[in-house]
Amino acid sequence: MDYTKSGKHISSQFDEELKEVRNAVLSMGGEVEKQLTDALRAIKDSDHELADKVLSNDSKVNSFEMDIDNACTQLIAKRQPTARDLRQIIATFKTIADLERIGDETKRIAGVAKETFSSEQQHLLASLENLGQLVLTMLRTVLDAFARMDTEAALDVHRTDKGIDQQYEAMLRQLMTYMMEDPRSIPKIMDVVFSARSLERIGDRCQNVAEYVIYNVHGKDVRHTTPQSMEDTVRKGR
Repeated sequence: MDYTKSGKHISSQFDEELKEVRNAVLSMGGEVEKQLTDALRAIKDSDHELADKVLSNDSKVNSFEMDIDNACTQLIAKRQPTARDLRQIIATFKTIADLERIGDETKRIAGVAKETFSSEQQHLLASLENLGQLVLTMLRTVLDAFARMDTEAALDVHRTDKGIDQQYEAMLRQLMTYMMEDPRSIPKIMDVVFSARSLERIGDRCQNVAEYVIYNVHGKDVRHTTPQSMEDTVRKGR
């Protein structure tokens, strides 16, 4: 398919349709970010009403995914895109799938806010909220990288996940110690464990989106490659 010298697609209508899809992805990302923000605030403030709101609003995220999925399918059917346009659509398909799964994990996190914890257990919720803030920052950063198609920022996000994993493992050790010291606490603490696991998975999803940004810009699938190989892809593509 032909391109102009400026790199703009020859069909201005197609360009506009691609822009609309991209904006829809960013709107979906904004909704997912809000959901996670509210879930963490609900935990911090023991706000059952806000937790219920997070649970009920998950349908918005699902609707975004279905609408964007349909829009991308229509673009492929009508326009038969090739090269970078096709990469952008493929990256979009993958990105919205991960954003939808982040929404699912956020529902599990919000569920903890509906539980009642003793004053002695509050520090465990504080640790969960701290981990959550790190993951929330990671999500915001990768959404910004997607918005600007900034592969350097995407690379930084990918590196950040290692720190998330380390904090998650440290928190697990803390939770296991607490359960051994007080077996009666096991049911409640397991809820915290599952929520921490959900946060760790959100970090993994953010890492995936970072990989899609690099793929979209440079045309190379960097999944399951070494950090050095990924860095080389970004550096050489500048």
